Amino acid sequence: MKLPLVERLREWLSRPEAKQAKQGIQTSAPPPPEEHAPPPSEPQAPAEEAEQATLPIPSEELRAAVGVASTRPLQEGEVENLLETVGVPLRPDQVTVGLGYSTGLQREHNEDALYATVSNLSANGRDHLFGLFVVADGMGGHQHGEVASEVAARAMAQYLMDAVHSPLFKVNPEVPQEALMDLMREGVRRAHRAVVEYAPGGGTTITAALLLNEQITIAHVGDSRAYAIFPDGRMEVLTRDHSLVKRLEELGQLTAEEAAVHPQRNVLYRALGQAEPFDPDVFITPAPRQGFLLLCSDGLWGVVSEEDLFQIVVSAPSPAVACQELVKAANAGGGPDNISVILVQFPRK
Repeated sequence: MKLPLVERLREWLSRPEAKQAKQGIQTSAPPPPEEHAPPPSEPQAPAEEAEQATLPIPSEELRAAVGVASTRPLQEGEVENLLETVGVPLRPDQVTVGLGYSTGLQREHNEDALYATVSNLSANGRDHLFGLFVVADGMGGHQHGEVASEVAARAMAQYLMDAVHSPLFKVNPEVPQEALMDLMREGVRRAHRAVVEYAPGGGTTITAALLLNEQITIAHVGDSRAYAIFPDGRMEVLTRDHSLVKRLEELGQLTAEEAAVHPQRNVLYRALGQAEPFDPDVFITPAPRQGFLLLCSDGLWGVVSEEDLFQIVVSAPSPAVACQELVKAANAGGGPDNISVILVQFPRK
């Protein structure tokens, strides 16, 4: 008897010839039926059944499954449609990351720093997703600002990779004893101490997002920002600016329009490397399913409107292209400051 398409496709996908699917569906005709087929009442031998399972799948059946009638390479949506039609699960859930980094048009040096890493482990029927994303915007002049942002990003990343990533992904995995929010606070404290030691007199903002499966823990100091962008059209600022004008706006002494053009809009009352004690904002938020997480310095959000940010992100074919377009938009707006952006896209399904 003829095996179902699902079983035959699975068998075919496991063979080396499956790579031909990336180059287009073959158009060769199916093999002719045997001249002396056994009578219907005669059971088929296991060897014959196994041999039939390894036969190439007729192109007509594949085209019917995917809904196309040509030999062109399959598009991403058609591949997903084919896999859904035959019941092949899409695992693991993966995130896609784009980065954008520019000095801008009016600065001689780039005092921003970016860090981004993603790890996936699928084993024993389970999927583990880890991501760490950091934006730091230095201040204090060329020598101090560049060093401050870099050492802050490095110190934060080093601590969290040691404290969270290594225990979870080693041979004998362990769950960290400390709560994630406490780990993020300690990461900010270490970043602060690194700035004080290696860039005395300098300072930096820091916005860091730690992704574990579907949960994001954010630590924030300064006026870099984190946004959540949702598939229903919403765009939400997750962080709170630690700036003088934002505080005046919160007190009702300035409108949002006045704050946007205020001459002291870049003055911060909370930053790494500055007077202690300070308390970072730390909170947990769910990952925006089918949406995006955007981290950026004020060189982007201070120039490009939220409406334009949203449109660029959702209309771009990939996070990498979106970040390029975001940087272009900020420079088209005059590029008054350094521009840094990290865009994380979450699974569509």
